[in-house]
Amino acid sequence: MARIAGVNIPPHQHTEIGLTSIFGIGRSTARKICENCGIDYSKKVKDLTDADVEKIREQVGQLTIEGDLRREVTMNIKRLMDIGCYRGFRHRRGLPVRGQRTRTNARTRKGPRRSGVSLKK
Repeated sequence: MARIAGVNIPPHQHTEIGLTSIFGIGRSTARKICENCGIDYSKKVKDLTDADVEKIREQVGQLTIEGDLRREVTMNIKRLMDIGCYRGFRHRRGLPVRGQRTRTNARTRKGPRRSGVSLKK
């Protein structure tokens, strides 16, 4: 089982898909990593040689991923909340940040409906 950036890559997946299990690496970035390493995307992770895995580790090491990326995103949100801008206010209240409607929908951000609270007047 290949372990890259502290994450176990699933062995039965294609390399391109397996790399997306690392936080901060999507399909396009995984494809670029494979191209730079000279590895076929459709090659299974279990079929990679140790040299291939080492090349991938080298490429992944140049990116901001996992803990560092999570910390950076958290700090960006905290900064917005501290300066008191509209986006920070929406984060603080747990409401949609990017202009979506909230009269209906927005259940993912708002959480489950609270029963007993009358919405109509």
